[in-house]
Amino acid sequence: MVKYITEVPGYPTAHSPYSHAVIANGFIFVSGQIAVRPGGGPMDVVGATMQEQTRQAMRNVETVLKAAGSGLDKVVKVTVLLAKPDQMKEMNEAYAEFFPGDKPARAIARFGPEIPGILVSIEAMAVAD
Repeated sequence: MVKYITEVPGYPTAHSPYSHAVIANGFIFVSGQIAVRPGGGPMDVVGATMQEQTRQAMRNVETVLKAAGSGLDKVVKVTVLLAKPDQMKEMNEAYAEFFPGDKPARAIARFGPEIPGILVSIEAMAVAD
């Protein structure tokens, strides 16, 4: 097995013991991305609504994938964690903007412990180029 840790230039460093992405055996595993501001601190959150946070979290997934040499078009599986499952409709509206063609497989679950100000976290698995 070949394993690489991906560094993301200009992206907030991880605030816990994890990597933003790991490349192994032809796949990229992107850790759960929240709506942090690129160039900001690890908890500098963008947006107060589910749609705003979903869009930023997806842009962050895309940024991490690009740093790993891939993109959203290579995503095969997504897991979405929601702080407020009753806002799934709002999350779906924003999420759909990022996958206009073929959709990846997806799972949705509720956050365990709440993180103040965080409405959504999105992790992804993609094929490495």
